Amino acid sequence: MGVFKYSPVDFLFMCMGLLFLLLDIGLDIWAAVTFYQEKAYVRLSVLLLFLLGSSVLVQAFSWLWYSYEGFKRQTVVEKWLSRGQLLVLHVLQLGIYIRHAGVVEISLRSFFSRLPDPTDFAVFLSHDLSMLRLIETFSESSPQLVLMVTIILQRGQLDPVTVLKAVGSASAIAFSVTMYHRALRSFLPEKKQQPLTSSVVYFLWNLLLISSRLAALALFASVLPCFIFAHFFCSWVVLLFFVWRSQTALMDSVGGEWLYRATVGLIWYFDWFNVVEGRTRYRTLLYHGYILADISLLCGLWCWQMSTEPPYFEISHLSAVIVAISVVAVYILGLFFKMIYYKCFHPNLSKEELKGDTGERPLTGQGPTTRTDNEDDMDEEALCSGPQLRSGGAGEDVVDRGWHSPPAPHAERCNKRMRKLAENFYS
Repeated sequence: MGVFKYSPVDFLFMCMGLLFLLLDIGLDIWAAVTFYQEKAYVRLSVLLLFLLGSSVLVQAFSWLWYSYEGFKRQTVVEKWLSRGQLLVLHVLQLGIYIRHAGVVEISLRSFFSRLPDPTDFAVFLSHDLSMLRLIETFSESSPQLVLMVTIILQRGQLDPVTVLKAVGSASAIAFSVTMYHRALRSFLPEKKQQPLTSSVVYFLWNLLLISSRLAALALFASVLPCFIFAHFFCSWVVLLFFVWRSQTALMDSVGGEWLYRATVGLIWYFDWFNVVEGRTRYRTLLYHGYILADISLLCGLWCWQMSTEPPYFEISHLSAVIVAISVVAVYILGLFFKMIYYKCFHPNLSKEELKGDTGERPLTGQGPTTRTDNEDDMDEEALCSGPQLRSGGAGEDVVDRGWHSPPAPHAERCNKRMRKLAENFYS
């Protein structure tokens, strides 16, 4: 199967992602203060809704994943905290920063140690972090970008706060999508590794599709702001229904699985996200057809509104039509690059060919299965996580020794959640 490698490039992306995260927080505070000083309380309320809602969602996933792993704390940063202190940090919306600190710690250990184990464990920790950042992207950065572009359109002029906040949100989206793709690529065997060009094309088609979608939403919100929330809710309900029909099985609890399905519905509102393994060509075609029709409808309504009741500035009907057609054309161009990626760069593999655990959990009904056989749980954890993630018996001795002893030659850690997503994407 091969061992997971945490390269200096991965560490660089992680550091840059953390830097943009901190920068985005600073811009959030600046934007909130500016809206308050301008007495733009509606915009301030919407911004706070995005910030708090996204933070609570990310912290909930982080806490659930800690609970699924029996609250094992493998890094020095985490071992300083008791379970209660870890809960308090998640309630205070600081749990994700503990994960960031753990990845930084293990990454530095891997660079200054000759043992292969820290490198492997750094990948294990970064996988959850990349998924959390992706959730944050579509629950905070994407809605914020729509809000900022809407403000720019309504004002008809550029101001430093909204422009910088829009750039910060766009940068966060770009890095999150790139980090997620690199996390998926880490499960490919060495002989199937994708070239760097594949990441460029992957990033490009996601950039085009997401940009077109966000632009259409911003155009619609700039002229009919009261209807954008109704549009989101109706679309989210429809998308959630299809997620439920897909019978996802990522989380280890029923409540967690429904939270995941609701989050996938939110992600689908902005971009496609693979949730089941196997051939998803018809699901993808149906989704992109629905989104393309929705974008065309939103742009058409914007053209009609600009022609009849322009908000704060007037543009010619021809210019409005050109803008609307351009937004739709960008989405079609993104679909073209997506076809190039799947035709030229995407490897189709069976799940047995991917790195990590090859075992599957049997599914019953429409929700995740709760396993009651302790021996099966131990076997699965040993396959996927290696001996240092076990609890009880000799496994505790390995954990207590820290990083001083290398793992057994056959041991391999893998993040079963990210591996499931890799199966959905590559198989």
